[in-house]
Formats: sequence, C-alpha cells, structure tokens
Amino acid sequence: MNTFVLVHGSWHDGGTWAPVAENLRAKGYVVHTPTIAGHGHGANRNVTHAQCTQSIVDYVLERDLTDFVLVGHSYGGTIISKVAEAVPERIHRLVFWNAFVLKDGDSLLDTVPPSYLEMFSQLAAASGDNSVAMPWPVWREAFMNDGDLAIAKRTYEMLTPEPFQPFADKLDLKKFYSLDIPKSYLNCTEDTALPHGEYGWHPRLSSRLGHFRLVQMPGGHEVMFTNPAGLAEKLVEAGRD
Repeated sequence: MNTFVLVHGSWHDGGTWAPVAENLRAKGYVVHTPTIAGHGHGANRNVTHAQCTQSIVDYVLERDLTDFVLVGHSYGGTIISKVAEAVPERIHRLVFWNAFVLKDGDSLLDTVPPSYLEMFSQLAAASGDNSVAMPWPVWREAFMNDGDLAIAKRTYEMLTPEPFQPFADKLDLKKFYSLDIPKSYLNCTEDTALPHGEYGWHPRLSSRLGHFRLVQMPGGHEVMFTNPAGLAEKLVEAGRD
C-alpha cells in the first residue's frame, strides 16, 4: 500500500489537506485529495448525501485507484462508509479520523448534540440556499482550540458554507456493517468539536466499527492545520498493515 485518498470534512474542500498531503508525499506516498460534490468555493450546495458519495466513487473509478487507504475526517466518515459499500474491492483499509460512524438508518443530525441540531437547522433555514456557514465562535473554541488566534483566523477564511441536506439524509448502512475491510480510528485527544462525554468521538463512535485499530495523538479537530506533520505520521500508523 502506497496510496492515500483523503476525504475532507464539513466546511472544507480537498485543498485544505495540502499541508498533510505534502508531508505524506515527502514520505513517498501517492496522495489524492478530492473535493466532495457541493463543497468548496462556488459550488452548488443543492446536493444529497448520495450525490456527495458518488462524487468520490467517480473520482476513484475515473483514476482506476486500487489498494489505497481511504481516510475520512469528521463528516467525511459518513462518506467513506458509503464509498466502501460501492467499491470495497479497491480499498486496502478505512481510516476514520475523528469521524462520524453512523448507525444503520441514522443521519449525521441524529448523532450530534441537540445544540448543534438546533444551530445547523436555523442557519440552513436562514441561508437562502439550505447551507450552514461555520460560526466563528464555534470554529475558534471547539474546532481550533489547539491553535493560536492567527492560525484560527487564517484557516477560518478558507472555509465555505456546508450543504445541509447531507446532514439530514438517513443512510442505509447494512452493507457497510457486513464488510470485512480493515478499519482504524484515529482520535485526537483534545478534539472538542463534539464535546467529550455522552456525545464524544471516542469511544462512542469508534466502538461501532467492531474490530478496529485505535491510534491516538494530541490535538484538536483541525490538526491538519495545527500539526500537519504529526497528523501525517499518525495516518501512516493508522494505515499500515
């Protein structure tokens, strides 16, 4: 295995992986950083979760990628679960980095704290295009808690509104839970994008994977910006045989 496909989370696009991809390429890996449909600057936000998933499946098929480690960050966990259903024979290992692992029949909105559900719904209703813009206080305190103010401001300018419909779509994951693809969960121990405790990432979501490799590192939800070299090291650890 020498190839990574890195799937970004909400409010991000493929370009936000650049510092991590650079570190992985320096180690000799081939790295792909596709942008999910409906994401990034100028994108049409009117997409479903199925369309988001299909955009990554199409990326893999168009490039005939095989034997790769498929990484999903945050919301990207919901995408890689469905991509795995579509092309299981092409994937060497799945890596969920502080990522959502949904129960069969659930949506992302079923998995977040009530305060997030209320906030996302209100922002989408007021947006005019059914999207959710990241509020600065949430970014600063919950997502970039391990970065200084300068990097928090710089990276906030990189974000784009998130399509709301994929949050609400309920996913049939029966096939995903029948697959025997090896899985890893990478947990950043200071990640408070989901508050620690009842709604935390690990072990609440990681334990849904059944048998999996747990890899941990210090940092918050956006170590791709605050510690890209460290994240690259841990992705290699999570992705190895």
